[in-house]
Amino acid sequence: MASWARLSPSIVEYFEGEDFYRCGYCKNETGSRSNGMWAHSMTVQDYQDLIDRGWRRSGKYVYKPVMNQTCCPQYTIRCRPLQFQPSKSHKKVLKKMLKFLAKGEISKGNCEDEPMEPTAEDAVAGDFALINKLDIQCDLTALSDDLRESLESEEKQKGKSSKREDTNELIQSQDIEEKLGSGEPSRSVKVHTVPKPGKGADLSKPPCRKAKEIRKERKRLKLMQQNRAGELEGLQAQCEPLSSSPPKAKCNQPKSLEDLIFESLPENASHKLEVRLVPVSFEDPEFKSSFSQSFSLYVKYQMAIHQDPPDECGKTEFTRFLCSSPLEAETSPNGPDCGYGSFHQQYWLDGKIIAVGVIDILPHCVSSVYLYYDPDYSFLSLGVYSALREIAFTRHLHEKTSQLSYYYMGFYIHSCPKMKYKGQYRPSDLLCPETYVWVPIEQCLPSLENSKYCRFNQDSEAVDEGRSKEPDRLQVLYKKAIMPYGVYKKQQKDPRDEAAVLQYAALVGQACSERMLLFRN
Repeated sequence: MASWARLSPSIVEYFEGEDFYRCGYCKNETGSRSNGMWAHSMTVQDYQDLIDRGWRRSGKYVYKPVMNQTCCPQYTIRCRPLQFQPSKSHKKVLKKMLKFLAKGEISKGNCEDEPMEPTAEDAVAGDFALINKLDIQCDLTALSDDLRESLESEEKQKGKSSKREDTNELIQSQDIEEKLGSGEPSRSVKVHTVPKPGKGADLSKPPCRKAKEIRKERKRLKLMQQNRAGELEGLQAQCEPLSSSPPKAKCNQPKSLEDLIFESLPENASHKLEVRLVPVSFEDPEFKSSFSQSFSLYVKYQMAIHQDPPDECGKTEFTRFLCSSPLEAETSPNGPDCGYGSFHQQYWLDGKIIAVGVIDILPHCVSSVYLYYDPDYSFLSLGVYSALREIAFTRHLHEKTSQLSYYYMGFYIHSCPKMKYKGQYRPSDLLCPETYVWVPIEQCLPSLENSKYCRFNQDSEAVDEGRSKEPDRLQVLYKKAIMPYGVYKKQQKDPRDEAAVLQYAALVGQACSERMLLFRN
């Protein structure tokens, strides 16, 4: 696991242009459109910056919908866990789990006002197989050889420049060579995929709120503004008095999310639930030992929920889609104890895995990637339950790492009724597709009712502050060397190549274009 002091750069291959393909939401055969790139490796900071510009990963493929052209615009959505309060329907799910664990009680039938996740995921079931069907012929030998020669060249130039700078370059190039030996794709290959929805239920109606609850919300917000210790203490103020001593009389305040999740169970409880956080790495003994059981659960889920044939949910597909991540595992003195990177959050019931939430832990957020679970336990609403656990987990990580304070739920698709459920985890924000600023979802919904594609930033003068302003500073990996684009373009004068590089720079922004290495062959 790398430390932030010695990080090697991200390495990506951009697939130039755009293409139309089948949409899993509205079923339009040629309506969906996106840009994409393959990430051989990626730092968590680069990925954080990319998802804050509308990108999303599916395995090692990182894509960005062409928002003003795609049939079903996909807006990045984030929840603010520090201010989150579970809705009435969320509380029902948590209580249902507690009753099952305590007494073995099973709810009769499914709640009509809270459809199970399979219903929502049916909307994109067809597209899940796309990434599994990729027939990518990978030959990175030449690329690795180029890097090796680049190392030798850098060694020869070591005496001509600053010793310190050359040493850093050598370390970086060695790390790059190791990354590119992983047998993942190279060359100019077109790859298209659509994300799977992360969680939960289709809650098409906003949570019912009584006047009393609204008054409590206003009072809580006022307390938060007055509290100099920050947002977390402001959140605690709704359930606790400011004094350190507990109240003698039971207050009439609602229970916190943690109170509802971790309510004590009787000693003779019928079931035991344990949630384990496991790094996505075959070098990790816990991940390796649970791989077979986790894979079997995935196959059962895909075949039952998405009706996938067995040949489309094999170990290769499972590994490529949910166990292969471009994110480098990283640690930081002020970061979470578990570090940053990709993880499987495993839900163990009575000694067996019944659900796995795939998540990325990034500098400012926990990002939900995917969830698969045992269909036999659909009555527990595991999509909703896991989302609530991940929100609580984000709050826990925030206690040590103050800047880690958001929960990213993937994409919000207002034009698809079955995908509106993500908007019920509030407060939440949507990303403006033009200026990349966050706007509260309540301010966005009226515009989305009138148009599928919207610019949420109401300031007509506002522009994308992170846009590419100096493309010549973009970093390129080309012919045995790392160089700025200003140097590269003097050697490569193909106008089509220039158009592709400039398109890439515009999509990833100035900061990422200067940090990430764009491989050109």
